[in-house]
Amino acid sequence: MTTTKNNSSKTQYPELAAALKDVKHYFIYTGLCSAAINVLMLVPIIYMLQVYSSVVASGSLSTLAMLTLLMVALLMAMGGFEWVRAMILVSASNRIEKNLRQRVSESAFRASLLSGGTTSQPLSDLASLRQFLTGNGVFAFFDAPWFPVYVAIMFVFHPLFGYAAIFSGIVMVVFAYINEKSTSARLQEANALANRASGQLNGSLRNAEVIAAMGMADAIRGRQDLLSDQVLSLQADASRRAGVIGNISKSFRVIMQSLLLGLGALLALRQEISPGMMIAGSLLLGRALAPIDILVATWKPFTLARAQYARLGQLLLQAPAAAETMPLPDPKGNLSAEQIVVIPPGARVPAVKGVSLQLTAGEAIGIVGPSASGKSTLARALLGIWPTYSGKVRLDGADIGTWDRTRLGPFIGYLPQDIELFDGSISDNICRFGNEDSEKIVEAARMAGVHELILNLPQGYDTIIGGAGGVLSGGQRQRIGLARAVYGNPRLLVLDEPNSNLDDQGEKELVEAIERVKAQGSTVIIITHRKMVLNSVDKILIMKDGLALGYGPKDEVLASLAAPAVPRSVAG
Repeated sequence: MTTTKNNSSKTQYPELAAALKDVKHYFIYTGLCSAAINVLMLVPIIYMLQVYSSVVASGSLSTLAMLTLLMVALLMAMGGFEWVRAMILVSASNRIEKNLRQRVSESAFRASLLSGGTTSQPLSDLASLRQFLTGNGVFAFFDAPWFPVYVAIMFVFHPLFGYAAIFSGIVMVVFAYINEKSTSARLQEANALANRASGQLNGSLRNAEVIAAMGMADAIRGRQDLLSDQVLSLQADASRRAGVIGNISKSFRVIMQSLLLGLGALLALRQEISPGMMIAGSLLLGRALAPIDILVATWKPFTLARAQYARLGQLLLQAPAAAETMPLPDPKGNLSAEQIVVIPPGARVPAVKGVSLQLTAGEAIGIVGPSASGKSTLARALLGIWPTYSGKVRLDGADIGTWDRTRLGPFIGYLPQDIELFDGSISDNICRFGNEDSEKIVEAARMAGVHELILNLPQGYDTIIGGAGGVLSGGQRQRIGLARAVYGNPRLLVLDEPNSNLDDQGEKELVEAIERVKAQGSTVIIITHRKMVLNSVDKILIMKDGLALGYGPKDEVLASLAAPAVPRSVAG
């Protein structure tokens, strides 16, 4: 059965299986330490038998002293082996997390990118698995295989002892099985609901201003409380069931030890065993059943760890590691889309339907159209953030999906509709948290028209801001986001509603910034509802319902439209 599970694990989740295989030698050493510990667990029993048979019978104090010193030394050695075993598992769990952390982080990032959600659950799962590997349940797993050894010794004492141990072990395993069946489904459902509740809470915190302004706090909190109550109910039900089974299992173990002591007394009265064996049998049974009892008591962590393992495995399968490709030359900025169809993640209907365009380095295009016409979806596809359902997006002739994103990143500038700045200084945000180059940072700030504004802040470029922008207004965040986008003179610059938070002066400075970027040979894509910024573009793409209604040089497209239609298309 174990072999089948291992093969299944390797087939289903090969990366997790590889990570476990990498620390296989740690588990071998843990098994050897467990062997030493379980052998030394026999020392008190052997000591007691020797005291009964040798010391009491002979009355030799020297023999008692030597046996006692030997017993103390061996039990101290056992404590040392237990400490070493714990340290080995700590090292193994740390290595597993280090081996998987980057892949899990990358996969979580890519999954979030495609789903539009944000969660740190995968990294939390990885940390929880690491903690589980150092818990009592894993120690019990290594100790449980010694059950047959203890049973064999009990058979040596008397066959009835052995049969009693086998019966007790079978009953304890049945308790473990019942525990699994009665709690597993509830714990998994509770965990899924807890993840939903956590996601809702994160969303509430991100939108705290909106919730406070419109008095939505009680309604949002009530919705979260319903989920939390369901989680508590399921967990409480599972804990009650596990508690009942765990207590029955523990009571059964104590009862069997006591009954075995009574059986030993009966056998001793019949002179079939010695009085020392009577007590030793009870101690051996307790030691044999202890790992199984711990497994029953810690079944909840086992169930949670199994669910975490499965979630991580599914995540790594859904977002496999990117294949290594030959590095391509630095992009020049020639961009084309060939009849691309894009279905947003989680949707079933295309948001972009057969759109084509062609841009050479240094050209700028304005994408206009009413809301929900597919403009932002098209931008994400042109950047390679969202995959195309059909058709290709090519950068310098190569499918943009084949580019190494880390290497391509410095050549891309992107200003999304929702500006997200990160915890750190303004200079950190502008240079994308890379190596700070003050000249390039100031150059990008000047190009975005935000240099003077930054200098007027309390600490200038060293001003610390949070994810929401801290002391910055919406327009200031947008312009710093623009500085980040143009940092390093990217070859491809995509601006999604870059003027949504700007006044007339800010919009004029934006147009000047776009002209400067174009002059450096960058390809610029601008999504906008406002006319002024269109003065800096060479081409226009008009979209509606995911379709391209017009595309070509700016003057030709505008001239081909009826006079009343132009303001509506541009103004949206």
